[in-house]
Amino acid sequence: MNFYRQPIIIFGIVLPIIVAAAVVGLGSMAKSRMEASLAEKESGYKANRMSVMQAQQIEAQVVSQQDHVKRWESQLGQETASSVTTCLREIAENLPKKEFQQTAFNPSNSKGGYGSPAAQKSSQLQIAFRGTYRTMQRAFLELETRMPQLQLQDLKIDPSSSQSSLLNFQVTYTAWEL
Repeated sequence: MNFYRQPIIIFGIVLPIIVAAAVVGLGSMAKSRMEASLAEKESGYKANRMSVMQAQQIEAQVVSQQDHVKRWESQLGQETASSVTTCLREIAENLPKKEFQQTAFNPSNSKGGYGSPAAQKSSQLQIAFRGTYRTMQRAFLELETRMPQLQLQDLKIDPSSSQSSLLNFQVTYTAWEL
């Protein structure tokens, strides 16, 4: 009977314990990997849901601004020089004639200023005015509000030699176009 004691201990007790420990160890490793994978997928899902919600919010904002976008696209599609001339004429109707006078208008189809390094189509407008400071502020505010594609490039203000209450304004805009 002593002959079988050692193989019984090895194959009946030790080997099953080692196999059971290996199975438990592999099972716990698989469980931890699955838990890590689940946590990663849950965080990815949450990030995706947040992105979808943010995209829906942005889309709602864009839809509410759709009328403005259409108006801006139509403005950008028009010829800039004629649009500015029309806009300045409308602005001049609401301002006192003695305090606001357009003295020069020089549109240029060539790129320059801010538009020269950009790939987008642009042109330059040089406009000269004579008027009071307050009235010119209102005129510039109205012009830049009506035409958001204009970007102020240069503004020079000099006193007028003819009247002390008036100033000469030389303005250069970069006009962005489609």
